[in-house]
Amino acid sequence: MVGIKNAEELSKNAGSEIDRKAREIALNALGVALEAADPKMVFRSKIQVKGNNLRIGNLSFNLAEFKKIFVVGGGKACGYMAEALEELLGEHIKYGVVNVPYDCPPYQTRKIKLQRASHPSPDISGVKGTSRMLKLANQAKENELIICLLSGGGSSLMPKPCMGVSLKDKRKVTDALLKSGATINEINAVRKHISDFKGGWLARRAYPATVINLILSDVVGDTLDTIASGPTVPDPTSFQDAVEILKRYQLWNETPTSVKKVLLKGERGLIQETPKIGDKAFNQVYSVVIGNNFTSSLATRNNFRKNKLHALMLSSSLEGQAKDVGTILASIAREIATSGNPVPKPAGIVAGGETTVTVVGKGKGGRNQEVALGAALKIDGLKGVVVASLSTDGIDGPTDAAGAIVDGNTMLRAQRIGLDPREFLVENNSYSFFSKLGDLILTGPTGTNVCDISVIVVL
Repeated sequence: MVGIKNAEELSKNAGSEIDRKAREIALNALGVALEAADPKMVFRSKIQVKGNNLRIGNLSFNLAEFKKIFVVGGGKACGYMAEALEELLGEHIKYGVVNVPYDCPPYQTRKIKLQRASHPSPDISGVKGTSRMLKLANQAKENELIICLLSGGGSSLMPKPCMGVSLKDKRKVTDALLKSGATINEINAVRKHISDFKGGWLARRAYPATVINLILSDVVGDTLDTIASGPTVPDPTSFQDAVEILKRYQLWNETPTSVKKVLLKGERGLIQETPKIGDKAFNQVYSVVIGNNFTSSLATRNNFRKNKLHALMLSSSLEGQAKDVGTILASIAREIATSGNPVPKPAGIVAGGETTVTVVGKGKGGRNQEVALGAALKIDGLKGVVVASLSTDGIDGPTDAAGAIVDGNTMLRAQRIGLDPREFLVENNSYSFFSKLGDLILTGPTGTNVCDISVIVVL
């Protein structure tokens, strides 16, 4: 696992000694959040193998009962997950295919083939890996086990457009939804209904084999059908939902004809719906969330306590428009600084979750950078106050930054070099703003993904 590469430089950007100390505490806490999301560490703490007994949480499986064990899956954390699984199961594994991002670290696996593919926009390499997974599932027998590794990014990394929809058309819909401000639940509801893999279809193909889902959640609330678009769990959404979502975000008119045709046929009952609760395909499917945002948020709060701060974990389910969330976090910081509410100084606050950005400008940025920029406007002039936010996968939007950090001196520094943060917010150009100030948080791809972590430090 990697940490924050430029932490020393970010601390030096402080305008005073108390700001420098607040920055150091905030960056250290974010580093702890990343450590808590380390897939290998999570595997070792949640999964044990003794002889032929595989224990995952409260579940126990006798490996001797399975003639063969296969591994499939995809996501930003699945390279480390595959490594950890091979270390645990060794020769028990017959073969596997797992899709991971192009820019992921150089993992070492022997039995599990790691297929590199594109994220967030799907590509043909992802289709090839997904097709191999479906072929493997179609051939699985009742006395065989499929272990499915799932993490954030799995929806884009495991594409398999349904008949009649091209990869180009699916990519166009995905890109439009990502810019629309739609939630991940809404985006994935559409993805499932133009896919032969998502929304429970992998489980249908694998039946009657036993399936174990090992999940590192990047979804607020850990809804299983949303994580990687739920390829092995029942889908509660419908073709009608998919149509309504595209219309809600004014995307229907620009949606490719092939996609419209499939969704409208499905809405009329001419195409089979995704598998639902009660389908026999899920009789032998077991799902375990082995890590999530709550785990990282809790570790961050405990780190604040270790550093003698009055610590509070606001939520691990934070949602909303990024710039508005930034304003809220800044308001909490200002309240602590002026009244000692909801906790007295020195204070450390953590809020986990995943915000959204409705892209209206032509700039470059990410939701965590926009959270920080929104906060900068409201903590202007405060001493010893810092707000920082990062994406645990190390990739915030279409940028090479994980997030950004601000303090009460950020606005003054920006004004000195002629930057108006409001203009950058309007243009969704937070990356350029923080790049000029040297306040981007850089980690590189981390090999994990449990949503975002935002912190407030008030000294």
